[in-house]
Amino acid sequence: MAPFPALHKQTGVVRAIKTMSKGQMKNLSRFQQEVAIMKVMDHPNIIKLFETFEDRRHIYLVMELCSGGELFDRIIEAGHFTESDGAIVVSHILHAIFYMHKMDVCHRDLKPENFLFLTKDPISTNVLKLIDFGLSSYVNDGKAMSTKAGTPYYVAPQVLQGKYDKACDLWSCGVIMYTMLCGYPPFYGKTDHEVLHKVKAGSYTFDQKDWKNISEDAKALIRMLIKFDPAERYTAEQALQHEWIRCRAPRSTTVSLQAGIVDNLRAFQNQHKMKKAALQIIAGQLCEEKIKALREIFVALDTNGDGSLTAEELRDGMAKASLGDILSNVDLDSLIEGVDADGSGMIDYTEFLAATLDRKCYLQEDVCYNAFSVFDQDGDGQITLEELKTILDNGSVDEALQSKTSEDILKAVDANGDGSIDFQEFMDMMRGDKAPALDIKAVPTQAL
Repeated sequence: MAPFPALHKQTGVVRAIKTMSKGQMKNLSRFQQEVAIMKVMDHPNIIKLFETFEDRRHIYLVMELCSGGELFDRIIEAGHFTESDGAIVVSHILHAIFYMHKMDVCHRDLKPENFLFLTKDPISTNVLKLIDFGLSSYVNDGKAMSTKAGTPYYVAPQVLQGKYDKACDLWSCGVIMYTMLCGYPPFYGKTDHEVLHKVKAGSYTFDQKDWKNISEDAKALIRMLIKFDPAERYTAEQALQHEWIRCRAPRSTTVSLQAGIVDNLRAFQNQHKMKKAALQIIAGQLCEEKIKALREIFVALDTNGDGSLTAEELRDGMAKASLGDILSNVDLDSLIEGVDADGSGMIDYTEFLAATLDRKCYLQEDVCYNAFSVFDQDGDGQITLEELKTILDNGSVDEALQSKTSEDILKAVDANGDGSIDFQEFMDMMRGDKAPALDIKAVPTQAL
């Protein structure tokens, strides 16, 4: 069933709801893995999963709404893309693949139907989002996959052979690039059998009449992506450094990094974990127009395109923004540690958004109430100690629950001393900067 739009009552933001019938679900464990993978994906070019719900008959996925339609439809409408538009699209695809592979996830079904544009805007000002992780799998380097999965036109020959690795996604990316630039796929046939026969051979050509106006750089990149031997095939990182991408889809080199952003980052590292968790929830729920500028700054700072910010990238970004004089007063390693909620050693996308949000944005009562509701799991208007532990300790039930951390945080926020946190106390916490002495890591999630 295709996703349908729905209005979030508290925030007024429209989401996409995907409904899955339990009775028609053939493989529950595979679906649970799909949801688990989507929950850890945190990248500007990958669809965001906000929440999951279920009743007796259905499971519901609440996702980011992309109103711009499928990449497939845009190719059909245009016939073929200009090299400029094609390079922008391919760069978005490669950034998603780079991040995904860094997270040890292989998508295994990359095709134009599985990419959505965020809006109906022109490609040059749009954002492409990867969707549908139904065939995705965790994979470790050096360990081959064997399940034959994918779509005939875009599947890599090694998948058909039953022994392949993450490089299969780059083959699919090359096929998409080829199709965008000329209007038809490199491996074509009247039946799936014919298509798969040509894929297995791995032989394709650039027909002169359709490719005479396409640059040699474009063809060279395609050849390195649709490379039969996966060991010789470009990785996403290598492809992003190719001349065709760098020249025709250049990333912004001028970062509009204002001193206020740096101040927000520095202030965030001194907040206590409940406020940090609340800001992550808020950042993850805000609509596109409220985070667009911050997303563009993040993408510009992320110079290698892996979906995370290092101290070096922040330092370079501040220098380019003529904020180098601030560097002498900033311990970037300490700043990253204070912002890095999941302990990865880098600043991830939502962590960056949470740390750089403007106070005017996150102190709106309806926005804060939405975050409060995530903590207040039973909806009784009070955040209890157990509810606080569930969120701050990431749902674990081990020794973390025996610590005094959550109790100290509750006491610090519970102004009237009744043993729980009401919305007014929550708002006072969001407006203030007081931090409890103890600290924990917190990345709020919701289990299926």
